[in-house]
Amino acid sequence: MGIQIFGSRKCAVSRKAERFFKERDVPYQFVDLADTGISPGELEALRRAAGTDGLLDTDGARYKKRGLAYMDIDPVEEILADPLLLRTPAVRNGADAVLGDQAEGWARMAAAFKDAHKPG
Repeated sequence: MGIQIFGSRKCAVSRKAERFFKERDVPYQFVDLADTGISPGELEALRRAAGTDGLLDTDGARYKKRGLAYMDIDPVEEILADPLLLRTPAVRNGADAVLGDQAEGWARMAAAFKDAHKPG
């Protein structure tokens, strides 16, 4: 499996993550949450790698508009119902994942990918 970026084309940080990998010639798959959402298996892999606490974009307008801060919610259920509640970009490489603007984490994944795919 390669690097996956879960985000939105409208999200500046998602586009920043794409540029990061593109500039380093690291192939990736971009999953636009607005178009395709996220599968329960993919979300579970992100949760295992990055933890449950950071999954929801609690600073986002969508979260605030729905008043989720005042409710006892299951972040996984909320994201499956509305994928745009996921903190983006969510970047995953196998069992490793980072959420949000995490250039250090992206660099770690790019280096791991290049190490795994170097010739010889």
